Amino acid sequence: MNVKDAVRKAIEYVADVFGPEKPGNIGLEEVVFDEFDNAWEITIGFSRPWDYPPASGDIGVLLRPKVPQRQYKTIRIDDNTGDVKSITMRTVK
Repeated sequence: MNVKDAVRKAIEYVADVFGPEKPGNIGLEEVVFDEFDNAWEITIGFSRPWDYPPASGDIGVLLRPKVPQRQYKTIRIDDNTGDVKSITMRTVK
């Protein structure tokens, strides 16, 4: 499995697993290959509807674009089988 295949699989997996939560802005954040375990660790960022700031009546707030918070998940994929082994939270400092 090459890096493009692993990234594609991770993005598709996030879209499928989190699909009922309507994720948007799905994108690649980070890729690491763990040579010891022969696995890809791919971090995907996305936003869900509740990640957007609440609407406000303030005209200044209305004119600024609403930037959602992003959630980050690390998808671990076995390089030999292509199977997803785990999804974990990725905390950004």
